[in-house]
Amino acid sequence: MAIVKEFKEFAMRGNVVDLAVAVVIGAAFGKIVSSLVDDIITPAILKPALTAAHLTNLSQLVIPGTAIKYGNFLSQCISFIIVAIALFAIILAINATKKKEEVAPVSAPEPTKEELLLTEIRDLLAKK
Repeated sequence: MAIVKEFKEFAMRGNVVDLAVAVVIGAAFGKIVSSLVDDIITPAILKPALTAAHLTNLSQLVIPGTAIKYGNFLSQCISFIIVAIALFAIILAINATKKKEEVAPVSAPEPTKEELLLTEIRDLLAKK
């Protein structure tokens, strides 16, 4: 039963739960980005290029005579760029809030009684 208890403590630790939530949200965000690329960006922006190549889908872009589908690669690159930009924007926002918290002025702590006495002693010795 000690193993079960240790596992429960490990699984309920804040970092593990946060990581699990991040993975689930990341997977959902990945699906949203894939849909954005496949259903909006490809038809809207890349439609003229696909029409010129007599294609309807990026996955049909292949190197003739091979099984290399560079269209899928282009789609994944576009998805990566979108995810990277979104994460960059999120990190910028987080860093901006941290900087605002750090800007708050910190007042100097009051000297202790010992420090005040030592300062007086130093001043008296300096006068002699």
